[in-house]
Amino acid sequence: MYYSDEIIEEVRIKNDIVDVISDYVKLQKKGSSYFGLCPFHNEKSPSFSVSPDKQMYYCFGCGAGGNVFTFIMEYENYNFVEALKYLAQRAGISLPEGEASKEARAFADFKSHLLEVQKRAASFYYYQLWQDDGKQGLSYLRNRKLSDETIKKFGLGYSPKYSGNLYKFLKSKGYSDEILKESGLFHVDERRGMQDKFWNRVMFPIMDVNNRVIGFGGRVMGDAKPKYLNSPETKIFDKSRNLYGLNLARTARKPYLIVCEGYMDVIAMHQAGFQNAVASLGTALTSGHASLMSRYAKEALLTYDSDEAGQKAVLRGIPILKAAGIRPRVVNLAPYKDPDEFIKAEGKEAFEKRLMEAENAFLFEVRILGKEYDLSDPEGKTAFFREVSRKLLEFPEELERNNYMESLCEIYRIKFEDLRKMVNHMALSGVSQISAGQRIRETKEKKENRENGGKKAQKLMLTWLTSYPSMFDTIEGYITPEDFVTPLYHRAAELVFEQHQAGEVNPAKLLNQFSDPEEQKEVTALFHATLHLEGEEEAKKAVLETVCRLKKDSIAWKNENLAPTDLLGLQNIVEARKRLEDLERGRVSLHISFH
Repeated sequence: MYYSDEIIEEVRIKNDIVDVISDYVKLQKKGSSYFGLCPFHNEKSPSFSVSPDKQMYYCFGCGAGGNVFTFIMEYENYNFVEALKYLAQRAGISLPEGEASKEARAFADFKSHLLEVQKRAASFYYYQLWQDDGKQGLSYLRNRKLSDETIKKFGLGYSPKYSGNLYKFLKSKGYSDEILKESGLFHVDERRGMQDKFWNRVMFPIMDVNNRVIGFGGRVMGDAKPKYLNSPETKIFDKSRNLYGLNLARTARKPYLIVCEGYMDVIAMHQAGFQNAVASLGTALTSGHASLMSRYAKEALLTYDSDEAGQKAVLRGIPILKAAGIRPRVVNLAPYKDPDEFIKAEGKEAFEKRLMEAENAFLFEVRILGKEYDLSDPEGKTAFFREVSRKLLEFPEELERNNYMESLCEIYRIKFEDLRKMVNHMALSGVSQISAGQRIRETKEKKENRENGGKKAQKLMLTWLTSYPSMFDTIEGYITPEDFVTPLYHRAAELVFEQHQAGEVNPAKLLNQFSDPEEQKEVTALFHATLHLEGEEEAKKAVLETVCRLKKDSIAWKNENLAPTDLLGLQNIVEARKRLEDLERGRVSLHISFH
């Protein structure tokens, strides 16, 4: 079903965002906005803001944000059309048949059909599990102590031994070979045609955060290889940006996520009452996974297998999680291999105790590092603490570094002053003592800080432009949409400037132009950048600095991407540099007004 922009806007306008969200969240007015406890993550102090002026919400804690459609979609697990229908009914609006471009309709139909195929396949596998042919799969699940309720909750199923059954089933439902090829559920054999990818396997449907089946994992019955087989990536399935069990874990509203290695670990923990367990999908933890986690929790408890491979996976995951702003801790499962085995042997309470005792990530890294040295040998012990000293220099704050030094001295029974001297010596010895990996990290961090500074300037400007109409007059002749060099920010800036020219800057309406939920959240954040300023003079200084920074980054980007033969482009850059220099040196001034 498709609906025009005019109808969508009418529904949005007639559903005041404060009124709608007040049905779900207790809000209190503070200044021009309303605040309450965020419904999308666990918090004790209100950081969830709702702006009646912008008709948008934004959580300064977890980054959730959007317009009234986004809120209903997130809270109720609705897709856009479902949210539109709900809000239309709430406002007493009758929805007509909608229209869309041929391309948009075709792509939406394609994705819809792919989702339908995955849902049909999940139903087929679930049905097969309870038939005579599925006895082996059902026996496996029951031997793993899974209840019928849990099997149903996760939609577990079985793919028959004979390759072709799923294909015949889906063809009988009218699906074309073209859509089935794109589903990731089949191999295409030149001689035998379409063949089921999964056969003789217990099937684990993989769902996105909106509870839609997007792919599968399959565990073989017997000794065939590979033991686990996952769907390939498709138009609806990106394994580096999805987590198994997150559709359930996100509703647990816990301040942390329990991160496991496999499907069965997640299922076992959910059955035991740990509803905030997730797992990566047959791949190592990625920055995409970490970014996704950061929307729902600020802490991750790692419960990877206690063997060497599991420890290596933890060591790889720790810096990825830290980079996403997540505090990692490591759960000790010994003497058991994995959470499933632990829970079956020791029970829920014992596992919960291990969660609460989870080890600090840095101390875990040091403990694993210690296994590489003979700490009974004076030379080996010295070499170990030399490496530890290097790691301690990763903490830029002296207080934090000292806290870790105190803990290490207590654990390894050495004097604080001795370790402090070694750390200081390392610091004074300079880059010669810094590992190549650390130098790469530092270079990367400097680049990221520089890029983040540029993004901050773009965000601030977009926030000001949507909050203070006079800001367009301030930046006239200096800043245009072309100066927003980050692709998503550039698109948002183009829309904001277009709205200004049309006589109405409306960020909530603008948000309807972004269909991807992640993009919507990021765009919402663009209009909620914060900068703590004291007094009008400080505010004016901040505007000037932001304009200069934005223009400087824009000039640098254009210079890097300028074609050697583009003489007009080069001339424009030279002129822009001169105007920027005049602004920076005070030869010209901006008329700045926050009204």
